[in-house]
Amino acid sequence: MTTRIRIDAVEPAGYKAILGLEKFIESTPLTRTHKDLIKIRASQVNGCAFCIDMHTREARRAGETEQRIYALNAWRDAPFFSEEERSILALTEEVTLIGGHVSDETYAQAAGLLEETYLAQVILAIITINAWNRIGITTKLVPA
Repeated sequence: MTTRIRIDAVEPAGYKAILGLEKFIESTPLTRTHKDLIKIRASQVNGCAFCIDMHTREARRAGETEQRIYALNAWRDAPFFSEEERSILALTEEVTLIGGHVSDETYAQAAGLLEETYLAQVILAIITINAWNRIGITTKLVPA
C-alpha cells in the first residue's frame, strides 16, 4: 500500500490549519492520558492503522500500560478505566460515530464529571483526531 497524496505538500495551508487545532489541544490542561485514550479509541473506531500505530507508541512512551491499551477496544468490560475515562471514551465513540448523534445520557454523564471548559476541550480533541483519521484513511497513510 502506498500513500495516495501528501496533503501537507499539496495543500500546506489547509494542513497547517488542522495542525493549529492539534497544537491548541496539546496546549490545554487535558491530561496526557485523556488525550491518548481519545486518540487511540477514535482511531480504532475509524480503523486508521497509521494513527493507531502512532498514538499507541506515544501512549506507551508517556507511561500508559500495555494492559490498558490492549483492553481499550473492550473498555466497557475492562475494570482498568476510571469513571471519568469511561465517560470520555463513551463520548469519543458517539462523536466519532456521529450518525447516531451524541445521546443525552452520554453528554450528561460527561458534563456531570468534567468541568465545562475541560468538556469543551475533550470535544475538540475528539473532533481533531477524527479529522486526522480521515486524512490518514483517505490518503492511505502507512504506519512506519
